[in-house]
Amino acid sequence: MESNLTRCGIVVPTLGNRPDYLRECLSSIRKSGDAAICVVGDESNEINQLLKEGLIDILVPDSKAGLPAAINKGFHYLPKQIEFINWIGDDDLLASGSLDTLSLILETQTTISMVFGACTYIDRHGKKVWENRSGQWAVPLLRFGPCLIPQPGALFRRDAFNEVGGLSKDYGWAFDLDLFIKLSKLGKLKYIPQTVSFFRWHQDSLTVGKRIHSVQEASRIRVKHLPAALKLFSPLWEIPVRKITMFAGLHVSRSARNQIPR
Repeated sequence: MESNLTRCGIVVPTLGNRPDYLRECLSSIRKSGDAAICVVGDESNEINQLLKEGLIDILVPDSKAGLPAAINKGFHYLPKQIEFINWIGDDDLLASGSLDTLSLILETQTTISMVFGACTYIDRHGKKVWENRSGQWAVPLLRFGPCLIPQPGALFRRDAFNEVGGLSKDYGWAFDLDLFIKLSKLGKLKYIPQTVSFFRWHQDSLTVGKRIHSVQEASRIRVKHLPAALKLFSPLWEIPVRKITMFAGLHVSRSARNQIPR
């Protein structure tokens, strides 16, 4: 990697308990384009081996202050020349050439604060479960409906991220929604009809408890960003939106479970 030419940076927070997934994740980032890869996690034999192999450029110790704090810390340690950033889970993947495609759009269209594409949901074995091709209409929906922008398939400007204050540490589940709404106030969020990422929906992400917390937190975030005059009426759509979002998540969970060998 020629760091003096690198304009993209990807942060990968990890607990280090999924080394096979982590290796696959980092390899996919390398194939997606020219990017500095910063892993936030504890040093281990597996991590040191990935460093030796050149799959990690920067290793930052996790301060154990929560996921948003870990991601913010990773972004802070990226080289100064990095202009376009995102984070990705250690079990998710980027499509080949996707970062090159997304970064070119940000380079040439300066009014865009974030670009995102389609995302394929896969099970723990990498088999397709569902396809998220939300489209441009997912942007206005952010304020009144479920967040259909696939976070792993996004790329945003570092200066815009810093301007909105980074990821809020007030949220533990839907902090990406809060960020997207804030970025939409600074510039356009643009969708491209191309699969750029793969989100792994496996047993660790199927728990109903986590889903409920995420849905409830997303609802609070949407209401927070509403004009004061609309907040009073928000239960009219927030209650059905929460139910629809829960139902959709359970449907994907059932599909993933049906593909997991027993």
